[in-house]
Amino acid sequence: MMKIKNIILAVSIVATLCSCESNTYEDLEEDVIVDVEITYDTHIKSIIDNNCISCHGAGGVSSFRPLTNYMEVKDAVENTDLLDRIQRQNGETGLMPQSGRMPMNNIDLIVEWAANGLPEN
Repeated sequence: MMKIKNIILAVSIVATLCSCESNTYEDLEEDVIVDVEITYDTHIKSIIDNNCISCHGAGGVSSFRPLTNYMEVKDAVENTDLLDRIQRQNGETGLMPQSGRMPMNNIDLIVEWAANGLPEN
């Protein structure tokens, strides 16, 4: 009888351990499906405002490269390594924003916006 209980216990422990999974915050994010044209005014401006303006706005440590309006963000995408820097992993040199990587769905929107010609509105 004791042997059967030990076997049942062992099988239960193995089943429990095999059913565990590990997720990162990015894995748990819901994909944002955008079936309309991605534009600066509708999609990108709020991402930039929430993640970049504290440094890339007036008085910020990176105010020499402002990202406060469409033309400045467009210029940064076309003439700097903005797309590369927002796609770097946490811990990589040059990652933007410096506070930590943006959620992947935001990065994907910016990359898709750039790939589609950077429409304003």
